[in-house]
Amino acid sequence: MSTQYFGKAHHKNGPANAFRHALWNYLIASSCSRWSTKMDRAIHWAKKITDWHEEAFVSAPLARAMDLHNNAVGRSLFIKLTSASYENLLETLIDMTKDSKLVKSENEIESSSMRLVHIIDIK
Repeated sequence: MSTQYFGKAHHKNGPANAFRHALWNYLIASSCSRWSTKMDRAIHWAKKITDWHEEAFVSAPLARAMDLHNNAVGRSLFIKLTSASYENLLETLIDMTKDSKLVKSENEIESSSMRLVHIIDIK
């Protein structure tokens, strides 16, 4: 889906990458929720899987912090939009991607709450 909307730009650390990480976490949580009636267990597994990925495939500290933040945004969206259609989710994520915040430090990421963040601008 990321390639469909953004081409190869989602492989860089720009807004498209933020979209990909949030969508990835939403979809993992959604899939996990099919095997458990407890939402917190689905969120736990999505976090565990994606945290492992970030540990196994090491990035620069700021890029890693960005990925972990966008992963958390995706899981939060799953909680917020559990009953939303896939199309509604995509529309929400596209809007959030347009509003993704360029950050230069981990402190800026920490203060960004439910907003997607990126570390390079891609025009």
